[in-house]
Amino acid sequence: MTVFRGYATKKYTLDHEWISVDNGVGTFGITDYAQKSLGDIVYVETPAVAAVGAIESVKAASDVYPPVSGEIVDVNEALSSDPTLINSSPEEEGWLAKIKLSNESELDGLMDEKAYEAHCEASEDH
Repeated sequence: MTVFRGYATKKYTLDHEWISVDNGVGTFGITDYAQKSLGDIVYVETPAVAAVGAIESVKAASDVYPPVSGEIVDVNEALSSDPTLINSSPEEEGWLAKIKLSNESELDGLMDEKAYEAHCEASEDH
């Protein structure tokens, strides 16, 4: 029996968000690069039906948008009591939400890890 797992690797946006997809549902959050740029996270508003969340740090506040379109099906409730999970584990336990993808082909427009690393290096050079 073959099981469709979707994309096994993470994809990244130019805005430093990541997504990992399993069976049509993507888990997403901000990258390690983004959390380092923001500094200590003090507040997280996970995305709701409007699919827009917010992250506040000691340095800045930023809206967070899902990297693909779809329906938010779960949010990381642990972030409301411990927003520092984004600092300590941005791409594991600090995930923001899960989204049921409405169009998996949107993933094709995102970067793989190698392209994302090059993007971050180019950002640091400027």
